[in-house]
Amino acid sequence: MTQHYAISQYPNVDEIYTKLESLLSQPLLPVRREKMTEYLNYFDTKCTRSKQLNDAAKQVIPGGVQHNLAFNYPFPIAGEKADGAYLWDADGNQYIDFLQAGGPTVLGSNYAPVREKVIELLQTTGPVTGLFHEYELKLAQLIHRFMPAVEMFRMLGSGTESVMAAIRAARAFTKRKYIIKVGGAYHGWSDQMVYGLHIPGSGRLESKGIPRRVTASTREFYPNALGALKRQLLLNKLRGGTAAVIVEPVGPESGTRPVPYEFNQKVRELCDDFGVLLIFDEVVTGFRLGLGGAQGYFNVKPDLTVFGKCIAGGYPMAGGVGGRREVVAAFAAGIGGVGERAYVGGTLSANPLSCAAGYYALLEMERTNAAVIAGKAGDRLTKGLQSIIEKYSLPFVAYNQGSIVHLETAGTMLLDLKHPFRLFKELKPRKHMMEEMGAAYMANGLVTLAGSRMYTSMADTDEVIDDALNRFETVLKECI
Repeated sequence: MTQHYAISQYPNVDEIYTKLESLLSQPLLPVRREKMTEYLNYFDTKCTRSKQLNDAAKQVIPGGVQHNLAFNYPFPIAGEKADGAYLWDADGNQYIDFLQAGGPTVLGSNYAPVREKVIELLQTTGPVTGLFHEYELKLAQLIHRFMPAVEMFRMLGSGTESVMAAIRAARAFTKRKYIIKVGGAYHGWSDQMVYGLHIPGSGRLESKGIPRRVTASTREFYPNALGALKRQLLLNKLRGGTAAVIVEPVGPESGTRPVPYEFNQKVRELCDDFGVLLIFDEVVTGFRLGLGGAQGYFNVKPDLTVFGKCIAGGYPMAGGVGGRREVVAAFAAGIGGVGERAYVGGTLSANPLSCAAGYYALLEMERTNAAVIAGKAGDRLTKGLQSIIEKYSLPFVAYNQGSIVHLETAGTMLLDLKHPFRLFKELKPRKHMMEEMGAAYMANGLVTLAGSRMYTSMADTDEVIDDALNRFETVLKECI
């Protein structure tokens, strides 16, 4: 089949890093205080219902919300309605939605043709039966058609579960224990992956409650440092060998630290040289970059692919792992599976609702060419942001990988332990500025991910993007 991808032109990574380093070398340039006070007043006066709900939630929910995406400054906004390019909160305020549930809704929020199929299924089968359902087969066959490297597919409940399963299969297949990841990358919150989290070189910094022995076989290397990866592979070989290298194919944190175009091919070659499995974490890129995923775009065949958000088109229980038949076969279900089987489970995994939602969402993405349309919206948004940055001579950096759009104003996610003094001195103020930027955008009707990342969708018409750019300019011009 002919594949189409969301990235019209791969970004110049060297140029991006030069600009990002320049941003980090300069003093912070936040929104003027009097204007920021005005934006924060929006939440006090226009979001009273959200505030009431959050105050009540803090009594029974740690932090007041159940998901990290919802931790917005100064307090979480309660969503009430979603449709296409827009969200509405509990107070009736409308926003342009560049969060898109963290990335899975390439078709736009609450896409009607998929919703209708889900409602139809709920009226007959219901959400879960505990039995095998035809949609399990249909979804697995469809994924294989789009991604031939996924010879077999096991559906699970989340990206975190899927990474856990992929690592377990890799260790069972290779009989080795070490896993190597890129420092700063997020591969879910399982014990063995809360290592080098968000900040390259940080090791166990975030590993509260996790015994040291659990992360003892996890290693990290600095982003894009292929020499460091090779050295770690050599060192691990002396200790019994590496089971797998896991990467986000556009770079850690959905490309917040972008990789050169040839990076994945070079990692593939290193893995082949050492007889190591390559795992692509396509939780975000799978289907968002195109139906062939990042592996299709970069023309690199991983041994295992981890899926998450997009696998169910934004519906619950979204996760899975697929890849080489002889590796994924280790997940074979059934009574009496002993010996070489890599054990996985999950009562709600591959439930009829999730499988049907994923199946019809992918078919609609194929029919509409949604990933490419969303990518064009990302291009338009990025070019517009770059023009605003240039117009006001701001040090900020905007770039995109198709429909994944980055707007770095504080550079928080670019800090690392190569520069420890800068990290410990600047992490807190840069993080606060990032939070304030997110609040400023939201007060102007824009929902983003942490004030620095946006996901565009098929619903983002030129009119929607141009409206959004006017709103972004309203905020960014106050940073001078």
